Amino acid sequence: MYIYDQFDHTITRERVAEFSQQVVRRLIGELSEDQFRPLRLMNGLYLQLHAYMLRVAVPYGTLSSKQLHKLADIAKKYDRDYAHFTTRQNLQYNWIKLEQVPDLLAELASVEMHANQTSGNCIRNVTADQFAGVAGDEVEDPRIISEVIRQWSTFHPEFSFLPRKFKFALTGAAKDRAAIQFHDIGIQIVKNDAGEIGYAIYVGGGMGRTPVVAPLIKPFVARSELLSYLEACLRVYNLHGRRDNMYKARIKILVRDLGPAEYARQVEEMWPMTRAAGVDVPASEVARIEAFFVPPVYEKIAEPVASFVAAKAKSSAFARWVETNVHPHKAAGYGAVTISLKPIGGIPGDASSAQMHAIADLADAYSLGEVRVTHVQNVVLPNVKQTDLFAVWQKLGEIGFADGNIGLVTDIIACPGLDYCSLANARSIPVAQKLSTWFGDLDRQHNIGPLQIKISGCINACGHHHAGHIGILGVDKAGVEFYQITLGGAGDEKASIGQLLGPGFAGEDIVGAVDKVVNTYLDLRQSPAETFIEAYRRVGPTPFKESLYGRR
Repeated sequence: MYIYDQFDHTITRERVAEFSQQVVRRLIGELSEDQFRPLRLMNGLYLQLHAYMLRVAVPYGTLSSKQLHKLADIAKKYDRDYAHFTTRQNLQYNWIKLEQVPDLLAELASVEMHANQTSGNCIRNVTADQFAGVAGDEVEDPRIISEVIRQWSTFHPEFSFLPRKFKFALTGAAKDRAAIQFHDIGIQIVKNDAGEIGYAIYVGGGMGRTPVVAPLIKPFVARSELLSYLEACLRVYNLHGRRDNMYKARIKILVRDLGPAEYARQVEEMWPMTRAAGVDVPASEVARIEAFFVPPVYEKIAEPVASFVAAKAKSSAFARWVETNVHPHKAAGYGAVTISLKPIGGIPGDASSAQMHAIADLADAYSLGEVRVTHVQNVVLPNVKQTDLFAVWQKLGEIGFADGNIGLVTDIIACPGLDYCSLANARSIPVAQKLSTWFGDLDRQHNIGPLQIKISGCINACGHHHAGHIGILGVDKAGVEFYQITLGGAGDEKASIGQLLGPGFAGEDIVGAVDKVVNTYLDLRQSPAETFIEAYRRVGPTPFKESLYGRR
């Protein structure tokens, strides 16, 4: 993983010192809340319903065990002994006292972490495939260019006050595990006909009140010219993006209004100027960064691994966990373990300090000291030998995280909702807990097969409900919480936006409504091999509408 140099350390220390002074001024009344708000947001500090919330950046989802230990310590010292892993590969603390923020940020800086640009109208945390560097299907490790983008975008003077927030996501494989088409700019690493590595650029995706799947703007940009092209993309947005209406300020609105072809034309017109400005990083600098992501030296392990095969034969529960939670690794005899932070009836994405310490210990013992955060609120041990998988599974059981439900109906995404967020209209967490409990039987989960439920407490869609196979949106109806259901969303390489089925359901009825949707799928699928999303795309919404609302 990337290690800070003297410039990174200096920038982080200076930012902590600067914000510490701003906090003092706010506490003694020299700054009003209106004056303090833009300053705290640029440092990832929100004022939520009950307390301040701090959002910590985890660039492209990569953490060392040392960093995770520190995050656990901070949860115990400054929060209520837990932290929340988000859908942006970030981590949030929900119960922060303002006077303690400077000390908290200093502790983050001590392990090369920060909360810079996790909010505000700037380029936010750059996200990537959680299996970057270990997946056998990738063209190139996307963390390398993600780090280049992180360094280029951090405190960029032209892009620190954009019309609206801006998000990048990268995938190094044709299989999109980073939801790139739902980002302001999504990047796929590709090869051209000559075998050269470059980048396909998608611009103008997003969720929120206007969900959009990003169009492909440029099929191939050479490695040596990527930053100048991205800068041209952002300059066009900065020139024409709406600043008079926050609901129309995202780049997705600009691309939609101009049309993808016209937006692309203006970017091409701008590109020579950004190239001439010397924006692009020299190959030597890319090579310096690349050196931090050289794969570790893996043991040579012949497959099949006898002890691993025997463990699966002996324990059907372990075999099922392997089936759902262990991703194929590029190195023979290894696997990438996804740890479900979705125990049955639990709060999606939450982990106590003790659980975080335990995961960090597992990373040291079994995964070369590395942890990944996913955009679906789970964490990954990317380098586990197959001989160690059974021991890892057993130890995860000791901390309540051994559920073998990755990609299944209880692997639910949920935003904090009205329990915490001042923007929310409805609660998300209790709905997720009830659904998880309702579908908790593992036999039933496997019978249902791959199914993604995603829940948002408001139209801002922090729970990614637009991209859920089953999406649930909380709305306020005359002071009462109701929940709308959308079907057919997906955040992979076949990205699609869920379609609203009809009127919403009261909180006490939403679980039964989802159960009807699932049972309808089970009745109409052509075989157990046909997944929910495949069946929905084959038959459309009508059978599901009829099961929920009757024939019309």
